[in-house]
Amino acid sequence: MIGVVIYLLVTVLGGGGTGSGGAPLSGPAGQTAGDVARRCNTAGAIDRDDDCFVLKAFNEVNEVWGAQFARSGQTYAKPRLVYFSQAVRTGCGTASSQVGPFYCPPDRRVYIDLGFLDQLQQRFGAQGRYAQAYIVAHEVGHHLQTLTGTESRVRQAQQANPSQENALSVQLELQADCYAGVWSTLANTGGNVTIGEADLDEALGAAQAVGDDRIQARAGDVNPETWTHGSAQQRRTAFLTGYRGATMSSCGTVPHS
Repeated sequence: MIGVVIYLLVTVLGGGGTGSGGAPLSGPAGQTAGDVARRCNTAGAIDRDDDCFVLKAFNEVNEVWGAQFARSGQTYAKPRLVYFSQAVRTGCGTASSQVGPFYCPPDRRVYIDLGFLDQLQQRFGAQGRYAQAYIVAHEVGHHLQTLTGTESRVRQAQQANPSQENALSVQLELQADCYAGVWSTLANTGGNVTIGEADLDEALGAAQAVGDDRIQARAGDVNPETWTHGSAQQRRTAFLTGYRGATMSSCGTVPHS
């Protein structure tokens, strides 16, 4: 499963955990962002090393959201970044590398399995560095949902109406895609990164590549009732909505009233 959704992460991996504070929750194979930062602190590391680029993208995403929150008189509590391979222990339970990149609300960490970045290009055909930046921005989008209370409201709504669990999950994921689009425009206009048409195409290609219909089609059975992230077109549209609206409010609220 690609970029496992929040409620599935909590349900499938057993939930529980209060991973806020204390020692990093990465397993033996885990690397903290600090570990990578030390390795990436060499000339040209970002250009030649995907995990160094991901760390840069993560820092840029949080810098933009920090500035955006400050403009509205709010304090932005940034998430932490953990790299892992094979498996990792989190505040949401233990995850294997099959999960792909994900965000865990209880410990407010973004977990990146770098093997997924290779899969993104080789298996899903999503090429380019900005495809990777989109993944990072999407996962930080889930952090925004935690900070704003959206994640807890969705979980409550899912518990109150289990028949809408998948539909609410799709809304949650599409809003995270929309937030990734908002970040793209804010980063571009703020001078944090330069995003051209080719970069935008890479992000849109990645959003479409991880659409539920694209993933299910590879297995030969497309069933919209089981979707948890949205179709390729929905994910593309959500990203563009944020990209063009350039505000968090342009991404709407979840669950819808």
